[in-house]
Amino acid sequence: MGKPRTQLREPTYFVLASLLDGPLHGYAIIKRTAELSGGRVRLATGTLYTALDRLTAEGHVELVREEIVNGRARRSYGLTSSGAGALRAEATRMAEAARLVTDRDRRLRAGGSARKESTA
Repeated sequence: MGKPRTQLREPTYFVLASLLDGPLHGYAIIKRTAELSGGRVRLATGTLYTALDRLTAEGHVELVREEIVNGRARRSYGLTSSGAGALRAEATRMAEAARLVTDRDRRLRAGGSARKESTA
């Protein structure tokens, strides 16, 4: 049995999700993360690059291109297969957690009863 994955923090989840369609440079990752999260996740530049350094060290993202634009380095990062797997595992974990609640809510609305907690 493999090592269980730890859950991803919301900013990390959306940084990885922002790279699903292909490599992006830092500012584009910040914009895409805010867009995908409905504005809940707003990353400062320093926070993003700290996360990207960590995700690179973990093997979840990789530097795919570096170019000089207006005298500044612009780095583009891409999702690795490990990063895609971590993202997929987290999406599955969240979907299962949501299903637990929505299924129970559906039963309650249909006239069923929630399982009573036992008191010890």
